[in-house]
Amino acid sequence: MQGARGDFNANSSALNKLSADLHDVPQSVVVVNKALMQSQGASSLADALRNVAGITLGGAEGGQIGNNINLNGFSARTDIYLDGFRDRGQYYRDTFALEQVEVLMGPSSMLFGRGSTGGVINQVTKKANLKESTEVSASATTNGLVRTTADYNHPLSDTSAFRLSAMAQNGKASTRDQTDVQDFGLAGSYVMGIGTPTEITLSALIQHNHDMPDYGVPPLNGHPVTVDRNTAYGLNSDHTNQDVAALSAIVSHKISPDVVLRNQTQFNYVRTSAVETAPNTIGTVSANGFTPLPVSAVSSLPLSSLYVRGQSHDRDIRDYSIFNQTELSAKLNTGSIKHDVLVGVELGHDGYDNQGYYRNGSCNGVALNAPSTVAGYNDCVPLVNPGYSAAGSNVASQPGNRAGGSANTIATYVNDTMTLAPEFKLVGGLRYDRYIASITNSLNATNAPAAAKNTTLPYAQQTVNFTSVRLGGIWEPSAEQSYYLSYGTSFNPSLEQLTGTTGQQNLDPEKNRSYELGGKWDLANGNLSLNSAIFQIKKDNARSLIATGVYELDGTVRVNGARAGATGRITKDWQIALGYTYLDAKIIQASALDGTLGKVPANTPKNTLTSWTTYKLAPHWEIGGGATYMSERYASNTNVVQVGGYTRWDATVAYTQPKYDIRLNLFNLTNKMYYDALIPSDGGRAVPGTGRTALLSVNYRM
Repeated sequence: MQGARGDFNANSSALNKLSADLHDVPQSVVVVNKALMQSQGASSLADALRNVAGITLGGAEGGQIGNNINLNGFSARTDIYLDGFRDRGQYYRDTFALEQVEVLMGPSSMLFGRGSTGGVINQVTKKANLKESTEVSASATTNGLVRTTADYNHPLSDTSAFRLSAMAQNGKASTRDQTDVQDFGLAGSYVMGIGTPTEITLSALIQHNHDMPDYGVPPLNGHPVTVDRNTAYGLNSDHTNQDVAALSAIVSHKISPDVVLRNQTQFNYVRTSAVETAPNTIGTVSANGFTPLPVSAVSSLPLSSLYVRGQSHDRDIRDYSIFNQTELSAKLNTGSIKHDVLVGVELGHDGYDNQGYYRNGSCNGVALNAPSTVAGYNDCVPLVNPGYSAAGSNVASQPGNRAGGSANTIATYVNDTMTLAPEFKLVGGLRYDRYIASITNSLNATNAPAAAKNTTLPYAQQTVNFTSVRLGGIWEPSAEQSYYLSYGTSFNPSLEQLTGTTGQQNLDPEKNRSYELGGKWDLANGNLSLNSAIFQIKKDNARSLIATGVYELDGTVRVNGARAGATGRITKDWQIALGYTYLDAKIIQASALDGTLGKVPANTPKNTLTSWTTYKLAPHWEIGGGATYMSERYASNTNVVQVGGYTRWDATVAYTQPKYDIRLNLFNLTNKMYYDALIPSDGGRAVPGTGRTALLSVNYRM
């Protein structure tokens, strides 16, 4: 029964750096596979990650667009991977080309290099195989979103195959205004030498997104302002256009049954063209123009008397990277000790170019921007019923700062899983990284007008040398159970995201440490997998604000947590996917000016619970559903804006046949008003989640 089509349980990882058997990985790993995603009607990476307790979503933020994710209380913005390679481009990721999504919890720089404070997210793409198959799907929602996907796999010989996947969608992504999307994508892979000592895999992903950005609603009186869920403050001309290309080549050669040499090269390119208007500040309007209310102020004015100042966030961004990894894996013995050794070398280059634009407008005939500044405040609209489609649409766009950056990575690493006895294993690894980064800004602290209060660096260069460590002990008293204790480190260079402000070019990297104690169990003949763990993640010498836009290494962030999960079949007809995470997160050291000492890190709820279950009622009928619970959290590290907790219920019913499925998914059954994503800037904005929505899909297999 294990491994059958439709199983939620996935007991292995596609990451070559990890043991294929997750019992031999001394860290928590959550795998969201294709069967679970299809059962839930998940079509985006964000949808898939709702199955991972401990993950929260962020919206478009400052210079960042695309999937902004917090994992275990820390940003994972640059910790998203595609087939084991960093996928740092700023775009919204789809699931049409994915076989599964893997989340490795805790600092993992020994395996992946810089970043990975809270963990890493790896997208595993579909690969060609020797089984002929064709799968076509079509779906529509009550919001008007129409989507179709296709997946075609064709063997070309006994040792080669070709696979092509495609996606197109059009319509409103949620019940909220201003969420129209027009996206399409193609992904292909060609594999030759299947089953032979030398296997070559070529793959490509091409995707185009034409979406409308959603910057949510601004705060008032310490919470997101209480307006209708569908209220949006942008313009109907706002858009985010993204063109994505990812190319990969893998050569794997089995030198002997116990020694494999593997080389992989991946090139990623993402261009983003954005014209976006965000709700910046709530205030009043008079003959003197717009007067903002401080975020921390308490206002008793009626909502109908208040206005929102809009701010343009227009930019043209290019992200690209090319990386190469060469790895040798070997099984060998030294006396009675068995070794699984991985030795690797990584070379890589990242590039970043961001041309910003601004639209300086007026409110009630009074300019919103001081002379010679590029703040981009472009309009003011009523807080209630803003009529976003017309406001500020005639304000001219002007070029602003052009930010550039590049980085080179040279790394070497070794990891050894030692079997001391059938029940005991030790895992140890070291990685040395040399990270060389430089950035430029055309508008900066030296040439910007004084009124702009610019602390951006005109130029900066930084070289970081860092050695990461991974240690773990595993006790496996039987094949069905595993217990582990592990320690890991990671580092975050100040120019990690190829941006920076005054002082950052001279800062050492932030250093992160993790301790984890956990267990993994298999029940029901391996069809049901359970896991639990307690852990601590601590970020030392964290960057802390000492002056406007100026930072020093004077902070400490600590997260004590616990997690538990269960995935698989309780009976032949009953499946579950459950996850719970508890995070006690706190900023335990910070500068006085920073104002975050003793606060909870942004977008970090204390409790998150994800659940999904399906039951086969009859040979061809299936019902299911689940709840997502998240406790209250804060929109920024200052804890001024609090966003309440919520429980969202979803359900599904499906009619299944060997050749096709007809499925109905119902999202947010109770029409709960909740906030899905948080944005720290401007005091803390919050993006409302979708209202009650139905999705009808047909999936046909040939």
